[in-house]
Amino acid sequence: MMKGNSKMHQINSSVRKKAFLKHHKFIVSTQLENGRRSKPAVTSASTKTQLQWLLEDLGLTSHYKEKLTLSTVLQVDERTITDESAKSNIDIPLSFVKKIMMVNVTARTVRGISVSKVDSNVKSGNANLDLKDLIDSSFSGETLNPLDIITALFLCSDGFVQQELTLKMSMCQFSVPLLLPNCDTQQCTLMLWAMRDIVKKYRPQSLSESKGFKEDRIVVSELPMISFVRLGECSLSKSEILNKLLSSSQQYHDTFVHHNMECGDSPRKISNGLVEISWYLPCGNKNMDIFSEPVAVANLRGDAASFETQYSFLCQTSAAVFVFFDSFSAGCSLLTNQQNKAKVFLVADQKSKTFSLDDLQKVATKLKLTNSNIILKTKHMNDADFIKRLRETVKDLLVQSKMKMKIEQMADIAHELGIMVDEDCPECQTAKRNADAITAEIQDILQYKEAQLPLQGQIWKELTMLEKEEFRLTKVGSENIENYKSKLQKQKKKIRKKQSSHDVSDAMTCFINAISSPGLERCYFLKWMRMNLDNLSRNKLSDLRELYKQKCESSENKEEIKDIDKQLSSSSLGTEHFFREMGQIYEASFSLPETNPSRQQLQHLPKLCAQLLLDGFPVELVDGDASNIPLRWVSDVLSQLNEMVSPKNKVLIVTVLGVQSTGKSTLLNTMFGVQFAVSSGRCTRGAFMLLIRISEDVKTVLNCDFMVIIDTEGLKSPELAQLDNSYEHDNELATLVVGLSDITIVNIAMENSTDMKDILQIVVHAFLRMKEVGKKPKCQFVHQNVSDVSAHEKNLRDRKLLLQQLNEMTQAAARMEKKEKNKSFTDVMEYDPDTGNWYIPGLWNGNPPMAPVNAGYSEAVYDLKKNVIKLLGNHQSSGNNIMEFTEWMRSLWNAVKHENFIFSFRNSLVADAYMKLCTEFNKWEWEFKKDMYTWVTQAETSISNFGTIAAKYEISDIKELLTWLKTEASTKLTDWEERLLDNLTQYFKQTEGHVYLVEGYREEFSNSAKSLRREIENSVFNQLTAAAEIKQGMREVDKIKKNHTKEIEKAVSSLIDECRKKNVQMADEELDKEFDKMWEQTMSKLTFSTISPINVFTSAAHCLRINLSHKGSYACELLSQSRLEKYGIEPFKVTVEGRLNRFLHKMSKFINYEDHVMLLQKMADSIIDACKEAVMEKMSKRTNYHETDIQEILHLIDGQLQNNQDVDTDITFEVFLKQHICGFAARNFQKMHKEFLHMNDPHTCLNQNKFKFCADFKDLFHERDQCQKKAEEFTNQCLKPAVEDFVKRSLGPDIIGEMMTMQQFSTRMFFQFSVLQDLLEKNQFKSYCSYISSYENYVKNWILNQIVTRFSDGPKMSEFEDQCLQSAINSINAAINKAKTGKNIDFKTFVEDVCRELGDKLVISQNALGAFMILNNADKDQFAHWLTENVKDMGQTLRDDFSTLDIKMKLKRLHVKPQNELFTKLIGCGKQCPFCSSPCEAGATQHTEHFASLHRPQGLGRCRWTRTNKLVTDICSSLVVSDCQFLCDATNNRYCPYKRYKEIFPDWKIPPDESLEASEYWKFVIARFNKDFAKEYKTDPADIPCTWYNITPKQAEDSLKVSFNVK
Repeated sequence: MMKGNSKMHQINSSVRKKAFLKHHKFIVSTQLENGRRSKPAVTSASTKTQLQWLLEDLGLTSHYKEKLTLSTVLQVDERTITDESAKSNIDIPLSFVKKIMMVNVTARTVRGISVSKVDSNVKSGNANLDLKDLIDSSFSGETLNPLDIITALFLCSDGFVQQELTLKMSMCQFSVPLLLPNCDTQQCTLMLWAMRDIVKKYRPQSLSESKGFKEDRIVVSELPMISFVRLGECSLSKSEILNKLLSSSQQYHDTFVHHNMECGDSPRKISNGLVEISWYLPCGNKNMDIFSEPVAVANLRGDAASFETQYSFLCQTSAAVFVFFDSFSAGCSLLTNQQNKAKVFLVADQKSKTFSLDDLQKVATKLKLTNSNIILKTKHMNDADFIKRLRETVKDLLVQSKMKMKIEQMADIAHELGIMVDEDCPECQTAKRNADAITAEIQDILQYKEAQLPLQGQIWKELTMLEKEEFRLTKVGSENIENYKSKLQKQKKKIRKKQSSHDVSDAMTCFINAISSPGLERCYFLKWMRMNLDNLSRNKLSDLRELYKQKCESSENKEEIKDIDKQLSSSSLGTEHFFREMGQIYEASFSLPETNPSRQQLQHLPKLCAQLLLDGFPVELVDGDASNIPLRWVSDVLSQLNEMVSPKNKVLIVTVLGVQSTGKSTLLNTMFGVQFAVSSGRCTRGAFMLLIRISEDVKTVLNCDFMVIIDTEGLKSPELAQLDNSYEHDNELATLVVGLSDITIVNIAMENSTDMKDILQIVVHAFLRMKEVGKKPKCQFVHQNVSDVSAHEKNLRDRKLLLQQLNEMTQAAARMEKKEKNKSFTDVMEYDPDTGNWYIPGLWNGNPPMAPVNAGYSEAVYDLKKNVIKLLGNHQSSGNNIMEFTEWMRSLWNAVKHENFIFSFRNSLVADAYMKLCTEFNKWEWEFKKDMYTWVTQAETSISNFGTIAAKYEISDIKELLTWLKTEASTKLTDWEERLLDNLTQYFKQTEGHVYLVEGYREEFSNSAKSLRREIENSVFNQLTAAAEIKQGMREVDKIKKNHTKEIEKAVSSLIDECRKKNVQMADEELDKEFDKMWEQTMSKLTFSTISPINVFTSAAHCLRINLSHKGSYACELLSQSRLEKYGIEPFKVTVEGRLNRFLHKMSKFINYEDHVMLLQKMADSIIDACKEAVMEKMSKRTNYHETDIQEILHLIDGQLQNNQDVDTDITFEVFLKQHICGFAARNFQKMHKEFLHMNDPHTCLNQNKFKFCADFKDLFHERDQCQKKAEEFTNQCLKPAVEDFVKRSLGPDIIGEMMTMQQFSTRMFFQFSVLQDLLEKNQFKSYCSYISSYENYVKNWILNQIVTRFSDGPKMSEFEDQCLQSAINSINAAINKAKTGKNIDFKTFVEDVCRELGDKLVISQNALGAFMILNNADKDQFAHWLTENVKDMGQTLRDDFSTLDIKMKLKRLHVKPQNELFTKLIGCGKQCPFCSSPCEAGATQHTEHFASLHRPQGLGRCRWTRTNKLVTDICSSLVVSDCQFLCDATNNRYCPYKRYKEIFPDWKIPPDESLEASEYWKFVIARFNKDFAKEYKTDPADIPCTWYNITPKQAEDSLKVSFNVK
């Protein structure tokens, strides 16, 4: 074994940047014992670099390659909503980013959580004296230098994050990186792009008199730069001295990190070589300014001798370089070798131990320096004197030096020195060229916009005015409304055609191509565009604002102000104008045919804009110049966005409102780290939205995927206040953003109480509107510029005063909106004065431009942000998805176009939520009804079987049974009512489905549930009472029948005995003769007492008198004038009293005008038809008469009269109508009663069974086996009719249930939609005429046809019949099997047991059963066998019977008529629009307001112009926003404006069309059948607006879907 020493020699070392590793190669050999060496071997080793160690420690390794993006930085995650300090080094970078993005000046305090021994001793109360331990414990472990963290973050961030960080750091008055080092590559980068976004305002001494200021991007500002470097070790803290140099004694600020700051003394690992830059900018006040002119100050970190490149760069770009040193032992050559453009100043501390005056003399001589270039801190000089000396030197230098350079120009020097420039990346350069190509062409902004952006100027404003006029109709005058609207549509099309005739301009072509480039290049391009355009606009706008300020001081300059305002709007040019043009190009393309290539080429534009929104760029929502939203463009952009992110597409909306220039955008920028444009000017108006991602850890809290931030222009702008409609403009904007938001931040600057009141008025108005349309956003009031720590307590009185003002404003707004029930602000929204107010200090800590952002401001805004997110997390419902947000935007904007917002608001989300509620409630309602119907059927069966062998209950008194059943019914009804109300409560607890939008309807549905219970209770009790009283009335007859049957049985038994005694074989003919003889003898002996017939007329008259008893003596007097028998024979006619009235009535008939008499006649005919149908339905059941039959008819009449309260009726009309109806009802019921008595007459019943008795007599005489025959007889005579009756009773509810599964029968709105759609498909005049003229009859027939169609095709009806049949057969078989196992001893007992078991399901005829039970000698076991067989055969026979009947015949035989039940359910209240007769669609039976989704031209309801006799084309949904008037009986034939229709018809809500296309359905109909309707109504055809003839059936169907919100 060899022993020896290894020798290792390093031959190569390299650094691989990507892997962070230093790779070293070594030659290795071994020294052997014999003195020889082994053969050399080459090996290698890798070590981590300092940078890698640090990035790993900070958790940034992955971002060194995949850079940190702005989207990641801005997303709302758990760190943004918690106050936890950094627990480890990994948390430090993001903690810094979080704070710096909120412009928090404490961001550089980066120490993680660590508890020193000192802290531990203090906390534990350690009182021991141990000074050594005290010294050791003061060190709390290794900490990171803030500069290392900043350097690491910049190295790991993309250009846009670097730019944001630089901007925010600059706002904090922190120094920012000028040259960023990479210690691995030994390269540094000029951070030109990172500083591009910094804009500074300052006032040099030269402008102090005029109060002017300079505003420019810092990278293009030509400023002198003074650099500070260190040579070797230095006892003076260069950075601390710089901070003192730049700070006044009253406003000290740590611009540069120094060793006396927290963690500033930690060793730097990667930030040596970093050059930072900051600026001193004067404010124009001699007493406050340190330097009278602006100056840039650069600071090189580390020993300049180690960073020669950076030092060379500073020497060539600076006016002067100040070199701090203690000795020149190492760096003298650096100073002497440089070709300095900059003056060199040597700075030293004489008190330093290593300081040598001789060395200084030598170097100064070499550099040819004078005393003025050397600054010594002598032994007798304190810090203040030293700083003063340094300042004086800098001041002199600034006066003398001509060396000024833009940071942009430094890029050339950087390239010469091999320094990289961050803007050199190809994406940035390509984007810059594209942006420059567009902006270089701009000479005059106004002319440029007219030439290159032609679609958004006056032409877009004209289009906006036309759109609003379409909704408001303020200039219609005496012109026909629909013709006027048609003209407006033509003008719109003409403008759109004009827009589409423009070719896409060169600028827009370049712009669209540029934003179509790959992601990174697109982002660079937009940033370059924004910066270039800002630079161009700044100078122009500055002059105009100054002029504007002067004119606004005098209110007499209105026209001039308007002119300047137009110039301001025209002279501002930003990227939003290019996107606005893009939107107009897109919208105009829709006026072209779908196949047009130009249109198809533009279909990708919304996707481009959606991608930008997703990338974090603000997108214009409201065009402030035109005060309009390009709805199609914005909707399609959001639709594309929805496609990109689905299914993660839920959003929550945060908006801010406030007076102009109160820091709204700054507030949002600070809260969310975003960059809305911050400017005190009103050049960019409207509202902008920006998307912020929600991280996965916060999604569970907020239940959303994105947060949409909406920034708005300032309200109460002084320039707009001079213009017309400024209040309206502000109201529109406030209503829109409040309506869209989940939380609205109302920003109030405390110094302006007048503006505060005005904005509160606007905001309260917006909140009131939202409350009325079903949305309750939350609100936070932010009071800015309140810095006192006790502000919250001190302002208690102010908060109470604010609430008082809010209450007053709520009442004022409620009066304006005619919603006076809202008395206080808390009626409108949830608001707590203690938690809903936030006091935020002023933004700046000191005097700008050198003031940093106030730390108190950042912290207060952070607290507000946490509270906002907490409130959003407590939101009762989940966020809207993007498409629902789009729908809110569309419906809100359409509503604010009207003068009356609440009155005009229509929203498909609200309609959809209402439809869902109606659908659910209808399901619950039907379950309730069906269950009660089943129960009532069983109860009636029990009553019918009472007192028979089939009786289920052991109760002897029928009154007792009735009481018991009513008690059970009440219990069941109460359970169902509670279940309905509980279902309703649970439904409104949902977070999905937007149930909060229909909260206002909750009470209506609750009342409907209670009303339904009362309605069913009355019906059930009436049915039970009638059944019990009829049964009670029949008991005597039943006894007689039973006794007679027994007498016949005895007589037959005696006859058998007599015949058998003859001992002669008798033939059937002889037996028949003997039986006939016995039958006649027995029948002659029996006494037949019949039921006394009821005089139905007397009963009806009694019920009628009770019904009218509360109507007064005159009603009784009218009733007494004639007997009821005289009424109901002739058709009912409304009589006209008085010559004048008769004359007027004749005239009305002549001119075909529907006067009051005609309305009464029409109503009477409708009520009579409904009552006739009810009477016929009663008669079809062939039951006995009961007075409840008349009572139900009277109840029906009262209900119809109640529903037609808008038609004035007097007591005479009501009495005569009721007499007429009761007359024909009594006549029919008398006939029904007579038939019932005849059917149940004992004599008749016995004679009906004579043949059966004779057959049984012969069987018994011949002693034949009767088992099979009797089983067949029992099946056919007793069970089969009962089973048929059971099927008839059960089938109706099953059919109804099936029909309700179809969408068209789910709600009234779907029903109306389906009827109208079917009419459109038929396209027949007769169908339309029938629908309009006889709505109820048409709908009844339509429902019947739908049922017939549904059950004619397919096996559904057979399935239902089979289910019912099988249920009955199963019950019969179960009863037979149970009777078999029972203790019955004979046949009779067996049959009784079977019947008793079936007693609650089947009503077995007592006549048939009584006849069957006598003359029977069958064996019970054999009978049971044959009965089972016969029941099986009966099932098949009934199936065959059912199959031969057509569906209509089956429906007629049902006890519950599905068509009638569905009609009652879907016709609702039956009310029709007082103007056009469109039916009400309200879902709840107890609704307080009637509404219809689709109104129609009044000519379809026979309305014509009196002068021309032409049908009217006006639609009431247009008239209600016009100045037109109407007259009718309800107005006492006096004219009333349509706008005030609510005063005449308070129960109706007729909102204007949400779009002009909404009523195209009926426009199509009247245009298609104009002549037909005129002929039918005997009048002249309408003057149809020409645009109506262009409506296609497809457009008509689409409008129908829009109106009824059918997707």
